[in-house]
Amino acid sequence: MNQAVRFHDQHVVEAQTSFRDAVIAGLSATPKSLSPKFFYDRRGSLLFESICQQPEYYLTRTEECILVDASDEIAALVGPDSLLVELGSGASRKIRLLLEAMRPSRYLGIDISRDFLLESTRRLAADYPWLEVHAAWADFSRRLALPDGIAGQRTVAFFPGSSIGNFEPPAAQAFLARLRQVLPDGSGVLIGVDLVKDRAVLEAAYNDAAGVTAAFNLNLLERLHRELGVEVEPENFDHLAYYNEAESRIEMHLVSRCRQTLRLEEGHFALEEGERLHTENSCKYSIAGFQALAKRAGYEPTAVWTDPRHLFSVHYLSIL
Repeated sequence: MNQAVRFHDQHVVEAQTSFRDAVIAGLSATPKSLSPKFFYDRRGSLLFESICQQPEYYLTRTEECILVDASDEIAALVGPDSLLVELGSGASRKIRLLLEAMRPSRYLGIDISRDFLLESTRRLAADYPWLEVHAAWADFSRRLALPDGIAGQRTVAFFPGSSIGNFEPPAAQAFLARLRQVLPDGSGVLIGVDLVKDRAVLEAAYNDAAGVTAAFNLNLLERLHRELGVEVEPENFDHLAYYNEAESRIEMHLVSRCRQTLRLEEGHFALEEGERLHTENSCKYSIAGFQALAKRAGYEPTAVWTDPRHLFSVHYLSIL
């Protein structure tokens, strides 16, 4: 292992059992569903990085433009020599837009995909030799904890990509409240939040012409087969993504193309033709609506930046 990266294994020993149990519970439910966190094996992480490059997927490029324009203001809010914690670090592209302006003394990337996390943090350590780089392999949606010995300085948690939208609003509030308990007093959260907008723009972003999002969605079935031995034929499913206006969210589903049965060990899970397996929600907010949620979670909204078309927003939330 590259010693330039301090690796922290926070993945629970029961992770594989938990994955299996969650899949059984999700396939047994009515309606059937699986958590979007299970998208992110290595192939899923690579597919998501490809999604971010698709012309329809405005979220990534818009957030990156906002971060470039606001980096000096963000750095002034945070101050130098901080600990910068990135939740769901992925390829760590966006963090590079902040590092030079913020000049933190330490960086901690947290991700559920171990191999992808190590690759990205090793690149960061090589490209920024002045930065102390840490990597924590963890499912932060279940367990939030900073590694021993890393706290004790001003901390900023960076949660980009509107990943907060994968939580339903009550769960998003609960997640932010748990995060607040982990961070030291005087810390802050820099978070990307997708905004409510025209249905056509939203639906195009999750139905790219190249079919990358469809492949990302279907890879979940392939992962079930590879890792758990689920008997499933991904070609028997179609990708479906649409905007649920009443709930202010994009929903992603896998739709069964025929009557079929998925098998896992002794369990048999029947699907009718047209039956849906719900794989993701991506909630959209107004600026005022998200700030109200953040206040209920115990934060003080300090700053917000958006783009000229008001497609996306980046918020800085203070812990007082």
